[in-house]
Amino acid sequence: MHRTGLIVALAIGVIAGLVFGLIPSLDLRIAELFYAVTDANGNTFAWRLSPTLLKVHNIALNAGFVFLLPVVIAVVWKLIVPRRPMLISARAAVFLIVTMLLGPGLLVNVALKDHWGRSRPIDVTQFGGSEHFVPWWDPRGDCPNNCSFVSGDVATVAWTFAPAALVPGPWQPLAFAGASALTAFMAAIRMMAGAHFPSDTIFAGVFTFLLIWLAYALIYRWPATRLDDKVLDERFARFSLFGRRAG
Repeated sequence: MHRTGLIVALAIGVIAGLVFGLIPSLDLRIAELFYAVTDANGNTFAWRLSPTLLKVHNIALNAGFVFLLPVVIAVVWKLIVPRRPMLISARAAVFLIVTMLLGPGLLVNVALKDHWGRSRPIDVTQFGGSEHFVPWWDPRGDCPNNCSFVSGDVATVAWTFAPAALVPGPWQPLAFAGASALTAFMAAIRMMAGAHFPSDTIFAGVFTFLLIWLAYALIYRWPATRLDDKVLDERFARFSLFGRRAG
């Protein structure tokens, strides 16, 4: 999580914001490519009905939770046996859990998707729906909740940048490449299904990465906020003991 990653993410966000903001029809043109895919029954956005694609989608979506599960187990074990050392770095546990809760959890699925009324491609009039298309920057769409901006699935997969940031130096570029590929793959799947416009998926990845970058800087890099593994381990232990006494 160096400054280069921050610059690249910001550049992608600015360029995408300008391009899709100034030419909102580009979202529609790209979505139209997937709308044109039909099945034997005449269903449009037919990829959304593919059992194979649905299975692949679910596997990719669960990748983040596979990484997070050992972290949750380590924290629970520490709370059960507070005098034993953490099974993993306490700082890493805080970093991974906080970024998942704040990124895909709070920022995307609570703050944006339920309050930014952009309709999904499959729901807009241009593709046979009943709702109006709005550009990415306009929250005044017809969607009441669980809307198109931004993609929750892409944000969840993009969270894999967090564990990638903790991979040792020589392997870290490969880990980031894997996280990037997985994020792009999920973005393609969601667009193929008519669930999201391209700008929805791009900003899901950018926002999630930027939050992870900031959390990493706060927890690992900046002296004023940097956390210490030993101190965190002791705090987990005190919290567990306090809870037992209170109970």
